[in-house]
Amino acid sequence: MINIRSFRDLLRLFFIFKREVKITVVVTFVVILLGAFLLPNRYESTALLLVKPGRDSTLPIEVSDRQTAVIPLQRDPVTDEERMLTGRPITRLVAEQYLDDLSHQPRQEGAVASIKYAIKSAAQSLADIGRGFLQLLGLVEKQTPVDRLASQLERNFTVSHATGSSVMEISFTWNDPQVAQTVVKSWVDKYQQARTQTLGRKSLYSFYEGESKATQQRIMDYKKRIQALLDQLGAVSITERLNDVSRNLNDLKGEHLNTLRSIAATQAGLDVLKQQMNTIPKEISIAREIARNPDREDLQQRINTKQIEKQELLRTFKDDAPPVRAINTAISNLQALMNGENATVQRSQNMAPNPIYTRLQNSYADQAASLSRLKSQAAQQQTQLAKLEGDRNQAVGLEPELSQLQLELDAAEKSFALYSDSLEKARIDRELDASQISNIAVIEQATFNPSRVFPKSLLMLLFAIPISLAVGLLALYFFYLLDQRIHDGDKIEERFGIKVWTSLQDISAQDAQRVSAFTASMYRLYGVLPLKQVALNGLSIGLTSARKGEGVSFVIDHLRNLLVERGHVVRVDGIAPAQPGEILLLDASGFFSNQEAFVTLREADLIALIVEAEKTTVPVLENALSILTTAFKRVDGIIINRRRFEIPAKVLNFMTRIRSHA
Repeated sequence: MINIRSFRDLLRLFFIFKREVKITVVVTFVVILLGAFLLPNRYESTALLLVKPGRDSTLPIEVSDRQTAVIPLQRDPVTDEERMLTGRPITRLVAEQYLDDLSHQPRQEGAVASIKYAIKSAAQSLADIGRGFLQLLGLVEKQTPVDRLASQLERNFTVSHATGSSVMEISFTWNDPQVAQTVVKSWVDKYQQARTQTLGRKSLYSFYEGESKATQQRIMDYKKRIQALLDQLGAVSITERLNDVSRNLNDLKGEHLNTLRSIAATQAGLDVLKQQMNTIPKEISIAREIARNPDREDLQQRINTKQIEKQELLRTFKDDAPPVRAINTAISNLQALMNGENATVQRSQNMAPNPIYTRLQNSYADQAASLSRLKSQAAQQQTQLAKLEGDRNQAVGLEPELSQLQLELDAAEKSFALYSDSLEKARIDRELDASQISNIAVIEQATFNPSRVFPKSLLMLLFAIPISLAVGLLALYFFYLLDQRIHDGDKIEERFGIKVWTSLQDISAQDAQRVSAFTASMYRLYGVLPLKQVALNGLSIGLTSARKGEGVSFVIDHLRNLLVERGHVVRVDGIAPAQPGEILLLDASGFFSNQEAFVTLREADLIALIVEAEKTTVPVLENALSILTTAFKRVDGIIINRRRFEIPAKVLNFMTRIRSHA
C-alpha cells in the first residue's frame, strides 16, 4: 500500500518490486527470442474472386418476378458467398483432397528426412494416444482425421471483402508455401464445383413447365364456366348486363312514375269536369220576345193618379193633414208594389242544347279514354318492371361467382405469364449449369509466396527489448495493484481512523543517514506522548504487535533510552502500576498467540500497535485493530517499524546532482 505522489515514489515502487520486474523482463525477452527462432514458419497464399452482378447475385428468378411481395435486402450479398466458401462441406472436400494427395506423395530419402519423419511419427503417435485417452474419459469427442484436418484448415483460411466491394480476398497460411498454394487452388475449385452443384436448378425447368400446363388448363376451365354463366344470363359480360338492366330499370321506373302521375292528373281532371258539368245547364235559350210589364204600367198609372190627387189636396190641406197622409200612404204602397214587379216580361222563348256542356261532355269522354289507356300502360309497365327485377336479381345472384371466377382467371393468367417467363429463364439456367457457368470469376489465381508471414524474426528481435520493458512496466503496475503490504504510514489514518505516531527506519545497515532519520522518528514519538500527566498520575504505555518478531522489544529499548536521556524515570517491568512521576513501558507482543498480552495491556493508559513494514499486510492490520478495539475499545496509535526507503543512496545522489544542475 503505497501512495504515488511524485517521481521518487515511482522509483521507490520500482525498487520494491525490482526482482519481480527483472524476472518479468528477462522471461519476456527470452520468450521473444525463442519465438523468433523456434516458432514454426508460416507461409501465405492468396487469391481474389469477383462476384459479378447478374445470375444468382441478388435474388433468385422465382423471387425477382414478385418484387412487390419481397422485402428489399439490407445486407451485403457477398457475405453469403463468403459463408458458402468457408462452410464445412467445402472444407471437408478440401481436407479429403489434401489427405489423398498426401497419401500419394513419395517419402523423402535421406538421413535428415528420415529423422524428421521419425520424430513426426512419434509425435503423432503420442498425440493419438493422448487423444484416445481423453476420448476414453469423455473429455473430447471422437473425430475422424478428415474432421481434424478440416478444423485445422478452417482456422488457417480467411476470406474477406471491403465494404461495398464485390471482390473476395482469400488468404491461407500453412507451413509450406507450395502446399498453401495447392490448398487455395483446390479450395477455389471445390467451391466453384460445389456452388454450381448446390445452386443448380435442374428441377426448376420441369417445375415451371408443369405449372404452365396446369395453369393453362385452369384458365380454360375458368373461361368455360364463365361462358356458361353468361349464356345463362344471355349477355357477353356480367358488368354490361348489370349496367344495361339497371339502366333499363331506372328508365322504366321513371316512365312508370310519369304514367302514374298522368293517371292521377287525368283522374283529377275528370273530377273537375264532372263538377263543372253538374253546375252547367244542359240546354240554353237561343231566341225570346221581351215586352213591358202591364202590371207595372198599371201601378205606375195609379201612382201618377194619386200624385195628381195629392197636389189637389195640398191646395186645401197642409202636409200633415189626414187626407194628405192617407194619400201619401197609398202612394208608398203602390210604389212598393211597383218595385216588386219586373220592368219587362218574356212573351216567348226557343231552347237548344248547351254547347259548353256538350264540349265538357266530349272532353270528359276523351279524358276517360286517356285514363283507360294510361291504366293499361301502367299495368304493362308494372309487368316489365317485375321482369327487369327478376333479371337483375338473377344477375346479382350470379355476379359473385362470376367475379370470383374472373379474379381466379386473372390470377391464373398472371401466373401463366410469370411461369412462361420463368420457364425460359429456368431453361437458360439449366444450360448455364450444364456448362459450369456462374457469376464467380477468379481474377487472381492462388499465389506462391516463399516469404514467410510468421514469425517475423528480425522484427521480433528489434522490438524484443522495448516489448520486454513494456511488459515489465505493465507487470509493475499489476504488482502495485495487488500489493497489500504496508510500506509507510500513508492512508492508514484515513482508512482506519487511527493516528500513526511515527515510522522507524530500518537501521540494520548502520547507515549514518538512516541512524539520523531513526533518531528523528524517535523524537517524533517522544513528542506524541502526553508527558504532562506523568508528574501527577504516571504514564503506562502498552506496546503490542499482532505477531512476534515485529520489534516491540526493540522499540521499548530505544524509547526507554530516549526517555532516560530526557530525565524521566522509566520502568519496563509490569509488576506494579505506574507511580506519579514514572513512565511504565509494557511489552505485549504477539497477541495473536500470546493471551497474556491482553492482561498486560489492561493496565496501559496508552495502547500502541507496532507494525513491521513490508511484512504486515492490510488485512492483518485490519484484523489486529478489530481485535484490540473489541478488547479495549481503543487503539491510541500505530508505530511502523523497520521502514525501508528502497531507493539506493547513489541513485538519490545522482538525482540530486541532476536537479542541482538543472
